[in-house]
Amino acid sequence: MTTADRIRAVFADAGCTGRLHARRCDGGDGQVSIGGTERVVTASVYKLPLLLAYCRAVDSGRLDPLSRLTLTPSECTPGPTGISALHDPVTMSRRDLATSMMTVSDNAAADLLLGEVGVGTVHELLESLGLDHTRLVGGTADIQRSLVRDTDTHGTAEAFAALADNDEAWTVSAYDPAYTSATTPEEMTRLLSALWRGQVVSQEQTDFACSIMRRQVWPHRIAAGFPHRGVAVAGKTGTIGIIRNEVAVVEFPGEYPVAVAVFTRAARADPTLPAVDAAIAEAARIAVTEMRRALPSE
Repeated sequence: MTTADRIRAVFADAGCTGRLHARRCDGGDGQVSIGGTERVVTASVYKLPLLLAYCRAVDSGRLDPLSRLTLTPSECTPGPTGISALHDPVTMSRRDLATSMMTVSDNAAADLLLGEVGVGTVHELLESLGLDHTRLVGGTADIQRSLVRDTDTHGTAEAFAALADNDEAWTVSAYDPAYTSATTPEEMTRLLSALWRGQVVSQEQTDFACSIMRRQVWPHRIAAGFPHRGVAVAGKTGTIGIIRNEVAVVEFPGEYPVAVAVFTRAARADPTLPAVDAAIAEAARIAVTEMRRALPSE
């Protein structure tokens, strides 16, 4: 059985469809691809190119990472983590907003940074890197408004409850890459590889971006495939309804880092689907194992 066949079997066993791409962060042509050039919904993976657009704005001097902003949680984009989970006004630097956005997928922090950076600036970043199939149509608040509209409900919580009903077969714009923020697995691993090789932002901002991605708190997807001491997984998840994704760089000591992107669409709409999360981990493990190579000895 080929590597691709093994990965397809993992997705099928979990009751989901999956698209995957993996490559070493060495600029080479080797890859593992299962539908890697097909367009997929980003969900919160959009926060990765937003982070790098923010980093470029810092490099250019347009944004001061240390300037402080005060936010009132009740006035921010809803979300289960970060600022939206708090009760009282909070003052944070832009650098810490970016950190919260990536480590706990903070929706409020992401939408505030997107408002400061601008969608056009994110597209300029993508175009400069030749990522022609990656598009950002808005932030989390925009996605939530579309869900409320498409489900004919009265709020975000009600919309997500409707999506979780397995007796309904919802067709919403948030599930369709033609209408929402979208990318391809191949473009995400190309972006990660370029970041890890220092080709996207300054060395200072490269170090910052990579370090906060290594601190993402979610251990249940790609990181679960590499429960080994000394192995670092720097990633960003994305979840909305039946969509479960993660892109990451897996770093084994003494080896080239490997970028891997996994995007899935489940047959069921349950808010928690451990089998699909486990499939993301196993598919990533198979693909990364195929791409591992030791660094040249000095």
